[in-house]
Amino acid sequence: MDPESDGSAPDASRREDVRASSDSEELEQRVLVVEESGVVRPYMRGIMVHALMARGVSFDDAYSTAQTVGDRIQGRGSVERVELSKIVREILGDESENEPPIPLPTTIKVVGNRGSTHFSKGTLSQSLLAASVGPDDAFEVARQIETGLILQGREEVTQAELRRLAFDALLNRFGERVAERYLVWREFEEPDKPVIILLGGTAGVGKTSLALAVAQRLGVNRMLSTDSIRHIMRIMLSADLVPAIHVSSFDAYRELPALGHEDDPVIDGFLSQATTVSVGVRAMLDRAIEENTSLVLDGVALVPGLIDLAEYADRAHVFFLMVGRLDEEAFESQFEARAQRQRARDAARYVERLEEILKIQRYLLEQADRNNVPIVDNVTVDGSALLVIRHVVESLRIDCGMDFPNEL
Repeated sequence: MDPESDGSAPDASRREDVRASSDSEELEQRVLVVEESGVVRPYMRGIMVHALMARGVSFDDAYSTAQTVGDRIQGRGSVERVELSKIVREILGDESENEPPIPLPTTIKVVGNRGSTHFSKGTLSQSLLAASVGPDDAFEVARQIETGLILQGREEVTQAELRRLAFDALLNRFGERVAERYLVWREFEEPDKPVIILLGGTAGVGKTSLALAVAQRLGVNRMLSTDSIRHIMRIMLSADLVPAIHVSSFDAYRELPALGHEDDPVIDGFLSQATTVSVGVRAMLDRAIEENTSLVLDGVALVPGLIDLAEYADRAHVFFLMVGRLDEEAFESQFEARAQRQRARDAARYVERLEEILKIQRYLLEQADRNNVPIVDNVTVDGSALLVIRHVVESLRIDCGMDFPNEL
């Protein structure tokens, strides 16, 4: 006889019916928590544990509290959140009196032309970085704005109003110039033409770290290095065909015949490589402009005067800055630290080539001076990022002739 049909065990269909019935009964037995806003949700121990831990309560205490609360309210159809909070305070003691035991995410909506989103002080603080303030200051301003909205009982705020609140907070805390920089960059969230930031500099100067910091603080999603462009070109073009892209910038002179660009063979070889890579750089600039996408591009192949940036003036806002490290000892220390983080790179190789690297830096700095390209002494990434952002945003304000009273 089939064991499935002799009554000793339910068949698959019956098991599913039993499970569904059990789930339905469990759902009906759950106590509903009524929030102050009127929203109703079922009480769940898991949510309580997570919320308490987010407030600094240990897992064991949070789990025990959630279990005790569940036992106390069992059998009740619903419970007000205020009463639930009171029970939690009774269990945990006075330590929880100044902190809501069941914190809810901020339910303030930010309404704009494209619909609405939930307010986030993380998102707001990110946007405030464009004013060239530090991350801690930006977060504190965002927290201040969030607190004000909550205390007012606001459930909704327009993007324009939020922008005004941010401007006023920055104005009161840092002054007019900082507040205006915030407004300038907000105008370029959806620009008529993209913002392109070029960061040149010799090997090991910290260009990529700086580019990443600038892109992150400005919210620019596209970031690229000329090293990446060179690697792509290497895949497509063999060393026999284009030897310049198959060596490092400071080694190019060892592999290439003298072309007579400069008296120094190190600079001659470097320029041969940079000239070749600049073909790919122009392609990336053209693509960014075609897609109207802002871009941060860094690399040693960005040589002032090698690419005619004037041809992009009508189609993009292009800003070129030269990154340098003027302390030779700091250079060598940078290579050692970089080798420890990136074991694929040999620190000794960079130290051995320090003379060539410094020659390239001196050449780049001279070209920057001749072509009116600002120079950033990259002592710290955070400080340099603030300088780059300040230069870019204030230049945009001048170029676009913004009237700030009309921007709010």
